[in-house]
Amino acid sequence: MYALKVMARDQQKGFSLLEVLIGIVVVSIGLLTVAALQVVTKKANYEAVQRTTASLLGYDLAERMRANRESLGSYLVPTTSPLGGGSIGSEPTPNCTTGNTCTPGQLAAHDLWEWEQALDGATEVASIAGVSTQTGGIVQPAACIEGPPGGGTGLYTIAIAWRGTSPLTNSSTHSCGQGSGNYGANDEYRRVLVYRIFIS
Repeated sequence: MYALKVMARDQQKGFSLLEVLIGIVVVSIGLLTVAALQVVTKKANYEAVQRTTASLLGYDLAERMRANRESLGSYLVPTTSPLGGGSIGSEPTPNCTTGNTCTPGQLAAHDLWEWEQALDGATEVASIAGVSTQTGGIVQPAACIEGPPGGGTGLYTIAIAWRGTSPLTNSSTHSCGQGSGNYGANDEYRRVLVYRIFIS
């Protein structure tokens, strides 16, 4: 009987190869879970940055419109030809930010050009290995501004669309950027922020 107890004790010493393999599998699954969680977190953070940028840009344009009430009709941009991607082209003249005297219409044109530059990310540029790259703005933007025809007192809608990282089944009901081909075959990657303001 004493010999059997000694043998049983000897068999329990150390880890078997099977226990080591099970431990490696458990640790590997844990590391893969942490890596997957990090990917999901990065995507969510990226989406949040895009939405925050769009929100700040919408607020910026609303303040520009409030400051230039005399020419509200000049800020209107239809859904058929949205701003974004350098649609305005070169800077309008005169430059209304360097002390030049501008009419309300000229100020509105300059505001829209400057705002589109921010939307496209042209105001934030990084130089990597001598190559300048736009780093600000939002991805594949489209912006539409609606309001009373000709301007004046009323409700104005600023809609900003951009490309998200994953498809959605319920896209926005606002049509800004819809059908452009920038947001997938069925606009499943389209994200839209709609900002409504009343200007009297």
